[in-house]
Amino acid sequence: MLDSKVSLFLVFLSAVAAAKVAAEPRYRDFRFREAPQFYNSPGCPPPLSLSSAEINCSPFALVHVAMTLDVAYLRGSMAAINSVLQHSSCPQSIHFHFLASKSIPYLNSTIASSFPSLPFLIHPFDPSLVSGLISTSIRSALDRPLNYARTYLPHLLLPCITRVVYLDSDLILVDDIAILAATPIPPPSSLAAPEYCNANFTAYFTPTFWANPSLSTAFKGRRACYFNTGVMVMDLKKWREEDYTQKIEEWMELQKRMRIYELGSLPPFLLVFAGRIAAVDHRWNQHGLGGDNFRGLCRNLHPGPASLLHWSGKGKPWARIDAGRPCPIDALWSPYDLLRPAFSIEGECKFKQRQGVKM
Repeated sequence: MLDSKVSLFLVFLSAVAAAKVAAEPRYRDFRFREAPQFYNSPGCPPPLSLSSAEINCSPFALVHVAMTLDVAYLRGSMAAINSVLQHSSCPQSIHFHFLASKSIPYLNSTIASSFPSLPFLIHPFDPSLVSGLISTSIRSALDRPLNYARTYLPHLLLPCITRVVYLDSDLILVDDIAILAATPIPPPSSLAAPEYCNANFTAYFTPTFWANPSLSTAFKGRRACYFNTGVMVMDLKKWREEDYTQKIEEWMELQKRMRIYELGSLPPFLLVFAGRIAAVDHRWNQHGLGGDNFRGLCRNLHPGPASLLHWSGKGKPWARIDAGRPCPIDALWSPYDLLRPAFSIEGECKFKQRQGVKM
């Protein structure tokens, strides 16, 4: 009887694992079309070379943009890149830096085929740098090591790169990124982001944190406000000098010993930077369009102008569109989507089969 129960349990676990694998995107699920070519306006620096040796520290790089790349969010990343280029005055002077923990050859070829003239580098991120520091949070998607790669960005890029715009993969720009990149970051700040001082800041930390005077005094003397880490302008030179990566890691180590927050990679950033950042106009992060972290319900745009739309939260526009349940706001994301329609993928496969091409 015991053996039969064990066998049934093992069958159950196998079924769960198989369902999980089936639900996760695979490389062959994606076929992206080539994006239009965008050219520099008069007055821009010369276009960047595509040679890795020449673009690493090129003086002609007007903006450095950093993003993470993984299969689960690749469709969003492609749309985000497309939107940045489409609205830039100097698209050929933007150098993209992608952080990836695996499948770099596949990701490299995917980016290059859709953006053949894009100056970019993929920087390997070792998940073991942070995997031992991650605590489970309210949503498993927030616990991926790559979500924490932005903490190590100043050390992954070369020292000659002193400023970068970090962007999440679930957003689009509808304005020139050079405006955002030029945000003043006066000392002693080392990053700039839109602040939201009307948010309930205490909700980002547990009662254990607030009940401990030695912890809650971390915000003493600061006007600590919430900010979203999906859109940041980072002064890498200042960050390296102050070794903020180590300061973030120290809070994560404490979290492993006594639970002081619930929401993934955001709270350690708040502990180190809240009340110490240069403020950016809210138009540069219309966030929360993906709804809450549990159900991802539809939301509307916030009042006022928008330069960047951010589907933070559980609901991603591509997932809602594929499920046949898009929110009205998702129609603003669709024009930047580079995924080929399913019928095109099927047609391509049939064509290759007729030509005797191995799949």
